Amino acid sequence: MSLLQAQGLTYAYPGGVSALSGLDLVIEPGRRLAILGPNGAGKTTLLLHLNGTLRPTAGRMLIDGKAAGYSRSELSTWRRRVGLVLQDADDQLFAASVAEDVSFGPLNLGLSKDEARQRVAEALAALRITDLAQRPPHMLSFGQKKRVAIAGAVAMHPDVLLLDEPTAGLDHHSLVHLLAVLERLQASGTTLVFTTHDVDFAYQFADDVALFDEGRIFVQGPAAEVLANESLMKAARLTSPLVLQIGLRARLAGLLTEADTLPKTRTDALVLFDRLTN
Repeated sequence: MSLLQAQGLTYAYPGGVSALSGLDLVIEPGRRLAILGPNGAGKTTLLLHLNGTLRPTAGRMLIDGKAAGYSRSELSTWRRRVGLVLQDADDQLFAASVAEDVSFGPLNLGLSKDEARQRVAEALAALRITDLAQRPPHMLSFGQKKRVAIAGAVAMHPDVLLLDEPTAGLDHHSLVHLLAVLERLQASGTTLVFTTHDVDFAYQFADDVALFDEGRIFVQGPAAEVLANESLMKAARLTSPLVLQIGLRARLAGLLTEADTLPKTRTDALVLFDRLTN
């Protein structure tokens, strides 16, 4: 059974601007799902439906196979299970210190101060930002703010973590660290769903990919299978990852067998090149 499912979601902003058009999406537990599409396609709007912030004008959301409700208590339960980290961390950080910001969610769950304090400590340690606990968020770097926003979501112990363009604005070092954090979260049982227009990142990190454009998902499946389909990628106004193209061409040329693992990163591609040329 899927953990979260969108069925026929339709949504338009005031003025009749269409954002979602009969969208279907399935989120399986324990997987990493990349929602891929060009900037401005409406990916953020989709995430806001997945955690109940927005309510569709038509269609419905399912949680554990049951129709999601929008009463205050139902939304509270929903958001305990489905955390959201926005692209711009400044949209989520508001407290006087990092620790206070991260503690906001756990305290709203009705946890005791001791329980909330323990969750905050665990989340800060997981993101390796314990030393920032008493620092005001406005004094942090962009990458630090992003980690604080993720820590706030992690402290809620969500079943699903939604991330909007998580790699945007990060340098290489910050990106490597973020991926390590997300891998640990998945290993602990958290399902990861993230939007991106970066096909290379999606290929490297996602188990599954959903191609999104013009308000709908028009294909969802295993990352390598979807990203290798040039016609589908063209329809989404995207191009296949270069590393994947290199691997597929090496396979077509007989340099790799069907049993050989395709390269996923630039490092993998360089190792393949060295192997084939030495």
